[in-house]
Amino acid sequence: MQREILLKLQNVSVHYGGVRALDGVSIALDEGEIVALMGPNGAGKSTILKAIFGLAPIDTGDVLWHEKPFVPTPHEIVYRGVAFVPQGRRVFSHLTVEENLEIGGFILKSKTELRQRIEEAMEIFPALKHKRGAKSGTLSGGEQQMLAFARGLMTDPKILLLDEPSLGLAPKIVKEVFAKIKEINEKHKTAMIVVEHNIKSLLEVASRAYVLDKGRVVAEETSQKLIDSDILEKVFMGYN
Repeated sequence: MQREILLKLQNVSVHYGGVRALDGVSIALDEGEIVALMGPNGAGKSTILKAIFGLAPIDTGDVLWHEKPFVPTPHEIVYRGVAFVPQGRRVFSHLTVEENLEIGGFILKSKTELRQRIEEAMEIFPALKHKRGAKSGTLSGGEQQMLAFARGLMTDPKILLLDEPSLGLAPKIVKEVFAKIKEINEKHKTAMIVVEHNIKSLLEVASRAYVLDKGRVVAEETSQKLIDSDILEKVFMGYN
């Protein structure tokens, strides 16, 4: 059975001042799949996530939701079912774990539903359950990343945008983060676009990958084909 395309970027270009961050990029995300964005620093990976979430100005091209063009803004796209977890473990350090999760569920109208979602998040991330009343600034780096992840899940999104989820984490915690990515995708059928420098870990959970260089897509392959090819080496070493 063919899966539905949830989200598509069609010939999207983004400029910051005189710098062309994206140059005619086209990517697609099917329901329930994990797509990897790979490439060297400055390739445009994070800009794609920001363009989808309405945080980067799109000069030309279209963003399509269920094949229909729309202009993304952060507030509207949350209501459409997209959540963004930016890099850097951005939690509200002066607020408790539970208060951070409440902010993540700001669009929920029912207090009962909000409480239910918080409990569901605690079940997915048991380490947070024991620290629900602790100020998030006192958590370890790994716990803060899990909290940022959990906060992104509070709206039960159809799509999760993850920007460098393992950045600055110890190898053991990195393994836990990718195990959670796989678990959430399989249990909740949450589609994901993931930007990540840890290529090996990402290709183990992603079904497809786009390789970017200098703001352009230079390859689109299944994860296994990328593992078997030399395209990543060429792009990262500047041979393409």
